[in-house]
Amino acid sequence: MQLSTRGRYAVMAMVDLAARQTLGCECGPVCLAEIAERQKLSQAYLEQLFGKLRRAGLVASARGPGGGYRLARSSDEIAIADIITAVEEPLLATSCQSGRTCQADELWAALGRRIQGFLGAVSLADVVTGRVAAE
Repeated sequence: MQLSTRGRYAVMAMVDLAARQTLGCECGPVCLAEIAERQKLSQAYLEQLFGKLRRAGLVASARGPGGGYRLARSSDEIAIADIITAVEEPLLATSCQSGRTCQADELWAALGRRIQGFLGAVSLADVVTGRVAAE
């Protein structure tokens, strides 16, 4: 199973944003240029991702001087699966061949459900505070 760059970058950026808000480093909106610099990501790419995250209701934006993005909900209310779902196609494990079924298809479907369940149970707050590492 592979997670696309889109999903990985969105999670990295959202963890960065959540860390700023959860740990009290910044109380106002965070500009994407700062996230891009800290995470070594393209700002233009982040703008595309944050448009999708905003439409999904995960972040809110503020325009003008001092503008940027903030979490639309508390970091403990946003699951990692929500972020991935917002920016890319459904998270699926591979199948044997497109258009064909094989004996292992149910194995891949079950794996996909496990991954989705795990990522649905992990919140941004879990990642920021290191609770995932403790498992």
